[in-house]
Amino acid sequence: MVGELEPERGRMRISDADRHRVAEILRGAAGEGRLDIDELDERLEATYAARTYADLVPITHDLPVAAGAEVAPARAGSSIVSGPAQERHVAILGGFDRKGVWVVPEHLSVFAMMGGADLDLREAKFAASEVTITVNCFMGGAQVTVPPHVNVVLEGTGIMGGYSGPGTRHAAEITPDSPTVRVRGVAVWGGVSVERKPLRGF
Repeated sequence: MVGELEPERGRMRISDADRHRVAEILRGAAGEGRLDIDELDERLEATYAARTYADLVPITHDLPVAAGAEVAPARAGSSIVSGPAQERHVAILGGFDRKGVWVVPEHLSVFAMMGGADLDLREAKFAASEVTITVNCFMGGAQVTVPPHVNVVLEGTGIMGGYSGPGTRHAAEITPDSPTVRVRGVAVWGGVSVERKPLRGF
């Protein structure tokens, strides 16, 4: 647990994904009123300055969510890590982007109205073996890009719009241990496209 790291683990260097995971915990706590803006800024600064797992322990030690979130190394080669249970984002006359190294929560909800969202999962880690991305669009759209080893289940509905999923290209890399991304929602006068692409540089 966050406050019970073994000494050996505490000395291990952390990754950007670990920093992002703690940052999401802090933002969630601020959204619930547990941290004020100054405290959030101070702790975020400490999070991104952290170098080891032990450095992260005091940052979330007094937050209830920390009791259920492990700040510990992921299994070698695993794309499943501890992360937030859910996130909600809105893009109105604007955009919402996620790319690079980040943690996809178990439930991610995006609403785009006359705006768009770009979610690139190729370098992302997942908070669960199956995550659900709900994208509702009105006169807007979203692009979801997944790596070759991720299974995709498309459950969206298009009303004068559409949902489109990935083809079979690169699908041979999917195994029984592959994470699943379930994409659902409604697109009205808009569209959601899910595309499978290889990792950058390959």
